[in-house]
Amino acid sequence: MSVDSIISGTPGSSRHPIDVVIMAAGKGTRMKSRLPKVLHALAGKPLLMHVVDVARVLHARNTVVITGHGAAQVKNALAHYGTSTAMDGLHYVLQEPQLGTGHAVAQAMPVVPDDGLVVVLSGDVPLTRADTLRALLAASGGDKLALLTIDFEDPTGYGRIVRSQANGSDKDGAVRAIVEQKDATEAQRAIHEIYSGIMVAPARYLKQWLARLDNSNAQGEYYLTDIVKFAVADGVPVVAHKIDDAIQVAGINSPVQLAQLERSYQRRVASRLMEQGVRLADPERLDVRGSLVCEQDVSIDINCIFEGHVELAEGVRIGAHCVIANASIAPNAVIHPFTHIDGEKAGVYVGEGALVGPFARLRPGAVLGEQVHIGNFVEVKNSTLATGAKANHLAYLGDAYVGERVNYGAGSITANYDGANKHRTTIEADVHVGSNCVLVAPVTLGAGSTIGAGSTITKDVEPGVLGVVRGTLISKANWVRPKKARSE
Repeated sequence: MSVDSIISGTPGSSRHPIDVVIMAAGKGTRMKSRLPKVLHALAGKPLLMHVVDVARVLHARNTVVITGHGAAQVKNALAHYGTSTAMDGLHYVLQEPQLGTGHAVAQAMPVVPDDGLVVVLSGDVPLTRADTLRALLAASGGDKLALLTIDFEDPTGYGRIVRSQANGSDKDGAVRAIVEQKDATEAQRAIHEIYSGIMVAPARYLKQWLARLDNSNAQGEYYLTDIVKFAVADGVPVVAHKIDDAIQVAGINSPVQLAQLERSYQRRVASRLMEQGVRLADPERLDVRGSLVCEQDVSIDINCIFEGHVELAEGVRIGAHCVIANASIAPNAVIHPFTHIDGEKAGVYVGEGALVGPFARLRPGAVLGEQVHIGNFVEVKNSTLATGAKANHLAYLGDAYVGERVNYGAGSITANYDGANKHRTTIEADVHVGSNCVLVAPVTLGAGSTIGAGSTITKDVEPGVLGVVRGTLISKANWVRPKKARSE
């Protein structure tokens, strides 16, 4: 049976909607942080947000987040990421007190209808892939309890998968139970197949099994894993879908584990990029905290950070130590070292063959045309620079239009803010702006005009003219500088 028929239904089969339940109530004591564990960031976003995103990919009918420690912080964090509006069927339930995993999932059941399949996930296990969960749903078949399992060389601390004997070995036998570490016998502790914490169960069965849980165990908690023995007793098949990718089931309990998983994630991103033809100077010194799309012959030097959504076209070169967020960079553009680009919501566009940096800053709404040059310590915000325009040194362009072939001098700025409102500056084609000029917006510099160095321009300058605004030089002979008073 295909996963599509299980989820969406086909002629002759019933529809099984998906409801995702995410356990996110734990305090995370070993993180040694006031921030709830599930809100610590991996690849630029909270652990819990990775899990919620997977639920979105699965087209879950309902996603139920079980909160506990820091419940208000968790809700606020997800709202910050737009989850409340971008995703229908998001619910929060509170687990208080926290009496174990079975007790946690039980809190979500009033929100979950009886006709679907429940996917149980953990908010601190961020990198489970949607295709893995689809395979687990297919294994469930709509009427089985399906467990995601993996073999660990050292299974200490994990619940062991206990199977029935098959041909003298329990390797291929049916799943009979999950035994937690503290309750396991020596023989059971020798088992290497462990339960990942992820399962799929028919909702109508899961609700019955949760109601039968007790806390007669070494930890005095209501174990979700005990539902396996109820399924076996009720004659409901229990199946395991085993994977060999440990990253997908890796949970976070400490800053050390978080850092290790971050590096594992980044190595995978780096490998995928290199397989696509991207040249990375050092794959160990790359951080992608969002989505990075590259065409062929892109090169990226060391210690670069990419956030939000970034697109690098063919032949783009990124220098060392750049931070680039929410930007699109056209073919053969060069971003020199230590450049900071952050488009936020408005985005940044760098045109074909443009040169940016080093030590440049492009802010939201910056649009650079072909062959534009933005040099060291130049900041551009909400401004468009047409083909061939240049601002090579120590300058600011805000709320401006800069025409073709303009040369914008060192130390010059657009004074675009009057203390209450922003105003635009228009610099038409072939204008030359000298060094240390202040263009007080709103103002227009006509095509081909020249602005003398040190000028403060408050009125429009006609095309083709020289505009100079300077005070008269005052010279005082034999003038003596003030001297510091001697201390007592």
